[in-house]
Amino acid sequence: MTKKKILIMSASIGTGHTQAARAIEEYVQTLSEEYDVEHLDFLSNDVLSIDNLVKETYIKILDFFPMLYDLMYYSSQGYKRGMAVKTLIAWGLKRRMLRVLADRKPDILVFTHPFPAGAAALLKRQHRLNIPLVGVITDFAVHQLWLYPQIDLYCVAASQLKDLLNQNGIDRNKIIVSGIPVRNAFKKERWHMKEKSQHSRNILIMGGGLGMGSIKQSLTLLDRIDTIDSFTVVTGYNADLYDEIIRLRRELSHPVNVFGYTNQIPELMVQSALLVTKPGALTCTEAATVQIPMVLYSPIPGQEEANAFYMQEKGCARWVKSQNELVVVVKELLADTDKLLDMSHASLACHRDGAEIIGARVLQMLQPDAEHKKPEFQNQEYSNVSV
Repeated sequence: MTKKKILIMSASIGTGHTQAARAIEEYVQTLSEEYDVEHLDFLSNDVLSIDNLVKETYIKILDFFPMLYDLMYYSSQGYKRGMAVKTLIAWGLKRRMLRVLADRKPDILVFTHPFPAGAAALLKRQHRLNIPLVGVITDFAVHQLWLYPQIDLYCVAASQLKDLLNQNGIDRNKIIVSGIPVRNAFKKERWHMKEKSQHSRNILIMGGGLGMGSIKQSLTLLDRIDTIDSFTVVTGYNADLYDEIIRLRRELSHPVNVFGYTNQIPELMVQSALLVTKPGALTCTEAATVQIPMVLYSPIPGQEEANAFYMQEKGCARWVKSQNELVVVVKELLADTDKLLDMSHASLACHRDGAEIIGARVLQMLQPDAEHKKPEFQNQEYSNVSV
């Protein structure tokens, strides 16, 4: 019997989308041998490709021109302006999607980033693709780039996003509240206060996989606090930042342990008293799963501000908006064990078993019926496109 093919697509713009995709892949692989599941980074690393140009431009804007990104985010939120941006991106990435479909021949597509979702939705609108499309929104906000009537199922992080999607014309029956999927490694660790431990007042500072979020600035500011014992800093794939922190720590008052990209994040979280990070939704959800209290600083405008607001409203994080507030809040929390414990307990309300919920629904959509056929790719270009 031919196995059903589940293709999960992320985009290497930050690591949150990728980690969410891996969490779904990890879960589905444990369920049944009847399915062939694969995770694919949709955006090519070929420096001459259009999709790599889209990716690199997007990352540079986030890193060097956050105010420009702020303007782009809010200016594209209106329906007409959002439609123009969506159409431009979808057409730019359509040919890449055609090559992927010709090569993998999936029975269902699952997206953790809107770029590949838009390209697939365009093909479906043109009647050149006829398989289910599943969108997994990995933020506590909904951008216009995610809104496509061709998507058959939306998986969202929280109930208010279901209402928001519905207000934007998406049928409520096509939306489930799944939470954001996280890998099993985060479910095996639980944070607790270590009052007498050597690392009882270690501060973990992160900025996502790309090492954004004013990491160097946060470390320099918090080094002023005498009640901190030590720091752990994770710079992700940002090699330049890693080198800067290595040089900087010689000038600081506290010990600093520095990591680049690492799979030890769950362990580092439970060894720390507090997490200081930019509010990427995946990082926040992973932290909530481990139940470490969070201080959120330097969000990317738009989605991450919504993430910070959501986590603060739930009580598991504090969102600080200035350098002075960062120092004051961290100092205040370290002096109040009860408050840290309250924040840790509040994290339970921010966590759902996202990978399990999404994986089960994807398999439900693939259940064979008496007349089930291999999906059709109505595309004359396949034979003419080199993969």
